[in-house]
Amino acid sequence: MHERSLPASPNWYCSRCSDVNGSGLLGVGAKNIIFLIDVSASSCRVTGELVGHKDLVTGFSFCQHVGQSHICVSSSNDGTIRFWDSDSKVLIREQVAHQNSVAAVHWSPVDKNLVVSGDEKGIVVCHWHHTGDTASFFPEPRTIFCIACSPHSWSSVAVGYKDGMIVLIDVSRKGEVTHRLRGHDDEIHSLAWSPVVGEDAVCTRLEDMEATSGESAGDEKSCYLASGSKDQTLRIWSTAKGKSVMTMKLPYLKKRGSAVDPSVKERLWLHVHWPKGRPSQLVSSCFGGELVMWDLTRSGKGRWTLFGTSSEGQNHSRITFNMSSLRLQDGRELLISTSMDREIKCWDLASLDCCWTLPTLGGFVYALSFSPVGTGCLALGVGDNMIRVWNTLTTQNQYDTRSFWQGIKSKVTALAWHPKKEGSLSFGTDDGKVGIYEVFSNRPPQISSSYHRKTVYTLAWGPPVPPMSFGAAGGKPSYSLYSCSGEGVILQHDPYKLSAEASDIDRLIRDTNSIKHKLSPHTDLSWKPDGKVLAIGNEDGCIEVFEAPSLRLLCSIQQHHKIINALRWHPDLDAPAELRCLLASGSSNATVYVHDLRAVIENPPESPAVLTEPYRRLCGHTSKITGVAWSPHHEARLVTVSYDGTAQVWDVLQEAAVSNYRGHVGYLLCVDWSPVDPDVIWTGGKDFTLQEWKVSKQEFTNPPKGKKMVDLKEKMKTGTKQKKKNKKSAGAGGAAPPEANGEHVAGVGKTAKGQEPSGEDEEEDEVGSTNSPAPPSAAFEMQRKSFSAVKSKDKPDVNLLKKKKPRSMLPLSTAMDHRPKEDLLQDCVTLASVTHSSAPPAGCVPGQGEHIHLGLFSDRQALYRMFEAEEDGHVEAGHFDSVVYLRLWTGDLEGALQLAAEKGELSDHLLSIAPMAGFEVWSRAAEAYVKQLCLQEQYLKAASHLLSLNKLYEAVDLLRSHKLYREAIALVKARLPADEPVLKELYTCWAATLEKDGHFSAAAKCHLAAGASFDAAKVIARKNDVPSLTAAAGLARISGEVALARSLALRCAKDLVAAQDWIGAQEVLSSQENLLVHRLHFCVAELLAATPAASRAAPRPRAAAAPRAPPAERRDGLLDRVRDTWEERFGVSQSSAGHRGAGALLQELASAESPTPTANIPLRQVQLYSSLHLTRGVLSWLLGDGGQLVKELWRAVAWPRDTGHFCASAELCRRLFPDGDVSVCSRKHSTVLHLAEEEPEAAAQSLQAFVHYHRLYEHWWSDSVRIQSGVPLPASGDVEAVNGDASDESAGPAGRDELDFDASALLSERHAACQAAQRSMGEIQERLAAMVLKHSRAQGGQLEPGEEEEEEEDGHSSACGEPSDKQHLEDPETLLSLSAKMSEHQKQLVGLPDTIKMFPHPDVVECCLVLLHLARFSPSVSASLQQKAKDLLRQHGTHASASKASRWFLP
Repeated sequence: MHERSLPASPNWYCSRCSDVNGSGLLGVGAKNIIFLIDVSASSCRVTGELVGHKDLVTGFSFCQHVGQSHICVSSSNDGTIRFWDSDSKVLIREQVAHQNSVAAVHWSPVDKNLVVSGDEKGIVVCHWHHTGDTASFFPEPRTIFCIACSPHSWSSVAVGYKDGMIVLIDVSRKGEVTHRLRGHDDEIHSLAWSPVVGEDAVCTRLEDMEATSGESAGDEKSCYLASGSKDQTLRIWSTAKGKSVMTMKLPYLKKRGSAVDPSVKERLWLHVHWPKGRPSQLVSSCFGGELVMWDLTRSGKGRWTLFGTSSEGQNHSRITFNMSSLRLQDGRELLISTSMDREIKCWDLASLDCCWTLPTLGGFVYALSFSPVGTGCLALGVGDNMIRVWNTLTTQNQYDTRSFWQGIKSKVTALAWHPKKEGSLSFGTDDGKVGIYEVFSNRPPQISSSYHRKTVYTLAWGPPVPPMSFGAAGGKPSYSLYSCSGEGVILQHDPYKLSAEASDIDRLIRDTNSIKHKLSPHTDLSWKPDGKVLAIGNEDGCIEVFEAPSLRLLCSIQQHHKIINALRWHPDLDAPAELRCLLASGSSNATVYVHDLRAVIENPPESPAVLTEPYRRLCGHTSKITGVAWSPHHEARLVTVSYDGTAQVWDVLQEAAVSNYRGHVGYLLCVDWSPVDPDVIWTGGKDFTLQEWKVSKQEFTNPPKGKKMVDLKEKMKTGTKQKKKNKKSAGAGGAAPPEANGEHVAGVGKTAKGQEPSGEDEEEDEVGSTNSPAPPSAAFEMQRKSFSAVKSKDKPDVNLLKKKKPRSMLPLSTAMDHRPKEDLLQDCVTLASVTHSSAPPAGCVPGQGEHIHLGLFSDRQALYRMFEAEEDGHVEAGHFDSVVYLRLWTGDLEGALQLAAEKGELSDHLLSIAPMAGFEVWSRAAEAYVKQLCLQEQYLKAASHLLSLNKLYEAVDLLRSHKLYREAIALVKARLPADEPVLKELYTCWAATLEKDGHFSAAAKCHLAAGASFDAAKVIARKNDVPSLTAAAGLARISGEVALARSLALRCAKDLVAAQDWIGAQEVLSSQENLLVHRLHFCVAELLAATPAASRAAPRPRAAAAPRAPPAERRDGLLDRVRDTWEERFGVSQSSAGHRGAGALLQELASAESPTPTANIPLRQVQLYSSLHLTRGVLSWLLGDGGQLVKELWRAVAWPRDTGHFCASAELCRRLFPDGDVSVCSRKHSTVLHLAEEEPEAAAQSLQAFVHYHRLYEHWWSDSVRIQSGVPLPASGDVEAVNGDASDESAGPAGRDELDFDASALLSERHAACQAAQRSMGEIQERLAAMVLKHSRAQGGQLEPGEEEEEEEDGHSSACGEPSDKQHLEDPETLLSLSAKMSEHQKQLVGLPDTIKMFPHPDVVECCLVLLHLARFSPSVSASLQQKAKDLLRQHGTHASASKASRWFLP
């Protein structure tokens, strides 16, 4: 294999991507490969690679157990965990237990078979190496950053997360969380366990003693855990207590001679490492890549010590990612660190000095070149935007390299040492830049002012050619710098005046050789070592040889048929004369040709010679050639590198393969022979590595066979086509991915010179494709990316990524150019005959038939014939737009427009050129285009074209017909007068549409614009909420719609009143005129609603439900308050006149209707209806109409009574008549009613009866309260309840001493008879309904068994009472008898006065029972009153319930 090697740079932003075993073998994850490096105290050597992952390696760990230390494990973004044998470099097992990118992996230091891994979604998996089993846990739904297995307990694992949380889990108990360690504020970058058991090794301070006291002493497995976080702190945690015991802030170390970078803290990666055997010492990274040793037993500034202070430049120059330690057999302890500066360093933990540094590469090795002056000085051009210069002959430091990055800022793709001046190195970059570095000085490079447009592929030093003229005057050597780039241009630069414009040598070539045709793009150049001859390779595979300095063309070599990628002259030094003119060339056809140009050079021909046969042909590579190099030690010995991934050494004279090197992974890009060792060759390529190898030690002689390199791919353990790198997207919730820190590969080598890549060339580097092509500073400080990438399982289809090729306008003639080669050559002969002969060949008509394609190269008539044939083909294929353009090209504009109109293919372009055919043609085309646009539903565009035809009304109709009212209105208002009738029609139609869709506000605006204010107000009111009604009322009032404004304002006010918003209702009504009476009504409703809550609490009365009004309130009743409020706030009084007069107001209120009371009307609505009658009553009072006042008061009281609100009725009576006298309406205004008419008198009596009725119940309730309070019973005491319910009410004391009202008003004989008749009629109606139902069921056969017997047993009650059982059985009721009784009761009701039925009294039988009950306890009920009550009970209390209750009072 190889001798020395520069490996790929370790991946960035991984918590554990490198590890070292006890044998001194270091494993480093770089891209998707693990590099194995043998380390010692003095040197290191890359020994091999572990190849197999398809994505970036994110973690690597060795098994640290004796006898198994050669086994290692790796994790990757491809979701796999792979176990490897580092000795044999083979894969042992692959496990796919994760569904997402794996973020970290660690091999347990305690259990030799346990491996723990975690992915970006928070899944932790335990892998058992000896059995292959796995177990998954999900301790926290967070993004994992790092994992560390305890070195003392196999089941204890620490997991660090992105949000700063650290979790300790027990894998033996299904991942149970034992502790959650909170303290860090940002990402956990690293975790490290203390190497010793227990928590007493660091306890030297008081706070530490306190933190670790208690149960920690008794826990044998407890130990400290160190953590490093992006929050710039290190913390030491007690795993027994689950808390932080020490916090250390990173020191900021300003580098000597450098300014402070304010963004350096943002690029922090804080890795911690706890060396074995050093429990009180901890190593951590710092801001700028420095390493710090912490002494945990000390405090203050003396706590930490910086590594590498003995000499300058030992520390890393960028942040450090990973550290691992190793104890050698001699007892020395080494620390290995990897950094963003692309260096791997080895440190002596005793002296803290750097032992050695291994440079690494972060991109493709595009170019390598040994200095012809400084022996052994090797320059590398790398895709990480840097140049490395390696002194390969140094004995003390095998990897003595210097890096140059200033002024480059792009991939370095070409290098060339000055042939005479030591240390002068020219470079070319991917962005077309050419510059010169003086590698032995610290000055920045000189940059040429002439930039190439594409990538610079070749640089060469050679003698100057005109027009550049600077000889050897002044001791300056006569050399110019030549650069060749992807655009096919070779520029000549003055190395001593790079600011001057470079010259293009194509001018000199044209002038010298009198070339008129276009030169083929150049792809490579090579000067013969003696500077007399220049060879230039071209894109077409031709090699041209020129004589300097005039660049006269000597010969043209036409053997390659593909792009020339490499040219190299045989060296002149000590070579025989017959070999000095050998030129080796490699192209994309995988064959290397060697040309002997001795005859041409020594005896230049008068005219350029054409060489078609090579001197030697070297066949064996299976893919394009990317580089060639002659041996400076052998005669005719050549090495070539290829895209087949191998380097081949040839014996040119024998055309024999000597040795084949296969140590690289991927294709090779550059090669050079060691200038000091004939057996050593250096190669670089896609795998980010530079490798030194010996020709004599290679196993193979020939390149691998097969275009797809099957054997080589099997060795690489990868497929023919590898999957592309996942597209990474920065997002919350994803961990930072490891980065390969190279460049994106979009065709490597010379593929950008004009040739499409094929075969393996199409494949991109699956890992390198994720790496940022940032400039050097940015490349060093690439920001972290997201782990949460969507996995792309398949390679995207390249064809889908290409831009779709447009359809050909001339497909028939184009297809003729895709025939066999013989036919195409015959076409040329035929065309020549047609062009240069007066008589064309027989049967040949250019533009027709088999010669249709020749119409493009013949006269106009032939072209027209070709167009006709093409038109027929387009019509048949349905491509009418192509037909239109063909006619347009022939000048038949009118025909083109007509065809486009017929086929619906008119366009803006065609219409724009239509005026060329005249106004009429344009008008017809515009009208046709309007119809086409309408079919395509482009109505606005169609209307615009109608406007161009001055058809304004048609445009408006078009917009209106498709409901584009807004645009139509805008058009009309902009172009027509304001009184245009069509405008009103548009507004009306739009309003109807908007109203239908529920956009009432917009519809109202349309109505307003159309002058329909009434409709606008009605539309707004349709929403029927308070804001809409308010706005509608205001709109109607402003517009002069008085009646509508009043109606809407009243509706709004009623809604506000229903919501108890009295102020809002008054404000709405006050904004309208002539609504004073409704304001009075709502004022009364507000006063009426101010009833004590207890009165409205429940329908069932209680003792405290209606307390007696105090004397002050008795003197000021509700009517007085209403009248005073009206006069104070509204100016309405008895003396008011005009629209405030009582008569006018009463007349306005007469239209307000009151519905019939029902039991389901809510109390607020009941109060509103009651307040309406009270308002009418007060207005009648102001007019002096006492009769109407009484009737309205009766109706106001009847509303709550009839709807079942007993308490509200009682409260209203109390507030209306605080003295209990109906005839006295107001003491304040000295109003006493004197009623002479019958109806008012009857209303007053009924009202008075109800007042007494409520007073009667107040007495009853107050006695019940006294009984329930436990007052001793009087001597006359044992009485049972009136209704037969045995309760403690009957045991109460005597009631009040006397009644404070005339109870005889409740015992009206006529009302008792009326009520008895009505009650009997109701019972008879129920009996009749039951009989009818029973009869109908019997007729239908639905009578249940036994139902008839039950009916007979139950019997029938008489219409007027309940007869005895014997009488019932002897005299059953029939339909006729019941009808007769119904007629009798109706006659009885007819004989009663109408006022009795119009103004009823309370239930007389009920009042009799209450009075008799009160008489048992109170002497206030006179004997005559008792006797009258008993007589009424005997006469009218014959129904079942009254008869049962009266048994207690009647003998």
